[in-house]
Amino acid sequence: MNRPAPALGLPAPIDQAAVEDLLRPFGYSRTLPAQAYRSQEVFDWESEHIFSGGWVCLGRTEDLLAPGQLRALDHGSETVLLARDSEGAVFGFSNVCRHRGHPLVEVGEPIDARLIRCPYHAWSYRFDGTLRSAPSLTQSPDFDPSDWPLTPMRVGEWLGWLFMDPTGTADPLDTTFGNLAGFLAPYEPQRLVKVARHSYEIQANWKLAVENYHECYHCTSIHPELCEVTPPTSGEDVTPDGLWCGGTMVLKDHANTMSLTGESRGVNFRHLPPGRERDVLYMGVWPNLLISPHPDYVMTHRMVPLAPDRTYIECDWLFPPEALELEGFDPGYAVEFWDITNWEDWTACMNVQKGAANRGFRPGPLSPWETTIYQFLHMVGQAYSGQVVSAPPMPDRPKLVEASSSV
Repeated sequence: MNRPAPALGLPAPIDQAAVEDLLRPFGYSRTLPAQAYRSQEVFDWESEHIFSGGWVCLGRTEDLLAPGQLRALDHGSETVLLARDSEGAVFGFSNVCRHRGHPLVEVGEPIDARLIRCPYHAWSYRFDGTLRSAPSLTQSPDFDPSDWPLTPMRVGEWLGWLFMDPTGTADPLDTTFGNLAGFLAPYEPQRLVKVARHSYEIQANWKLAVENYHECYHCTSIHPELCEVTPPTSGEDVTPDGLWCGGTMVLKDHANTMSLTGESRGVNFRHLPPGRERDVLYMGVWPNLLISPHPDYVMTHRMVPLAPDRTYIECDWLFPPEALELEGFDPGYAVEFWDITNWEDWTACMNVQKGAANRGFRPGPLSPWETTIYQFLHMVGQAYSGQVVSAPPMPDRPKLVEASSSV
């Protein structure tokens, strides 16, 4: 077993013996205790130390705001302000005026603007956060506008997604996610077009949705449509050197993509290397973005924790521009398949959330089908113990056999 990293932060308010069980070698580790899914105290700690303790995905940059727009977003207990100037550069700030702390922009849809103006006393700021005007004060000889910029919130773009680091101390995005960019490169995510979105609010903890995503042990039980187009035992884990984990599955011979018939009504990505034309990837970006590239589209899930037992999930379908040029193009073949599959998954997650309230709930073992869950839980365990979260270890994955759906 690897030696634990030194504790650098405040451990989570959770049984640390259970956390140690998360970090044991694969085959000896255990899953999370009920407290991790139900405790308000643990949820508040996660909001501060996981979702405000490093990079977190806010969504697709183009989808969030266009050049010349402002947008305020809720983030945990505070709101953040995004500004995108006419050149396309994005800036992030704490959404409060430096004068009296009034919110600068109401949370909601993006707005067109030429400057950031406080509605209380009309202090105004440029898109880069520098103070432009403070009525009566700007003209005072002892008032220096450069002393009163907006409080910055670090933002960064990575492959078309916008991330925020409230601490301002995380490694650069490329370093943070390491070799994941190489796995995603053939899909050119930065040029993809969002053509559909489904938003879900499920009565389950955010970690349950991520755990469910990272295994197909349950597929023969609840996903008959998925099993028609891809064998649950197919594919392999891939080795991360950054804050992510994931693997692949392989389409059946008759299927060209994940749809109810296996038929694609789009176009394959133009730079898929030989041998990758039949792969479907499942990549979990720590802590809240799931990226699923198919031969002809990319589906993503972005998790926003709302409460210990409630999660908002934003599911996008991204296609290459060439698909939109097809006569009569309709992404419904991908959307319908995954909306059915999503609801099968959400139902299972909500049932586990209910199960966590029972006194008989205990951390369980992980099967050979759940190696990627082990990696995700390893990162959770590092965070819970106060360690710096690092690339998860690569467990040995025994050869899988078809799971029986019989009782």
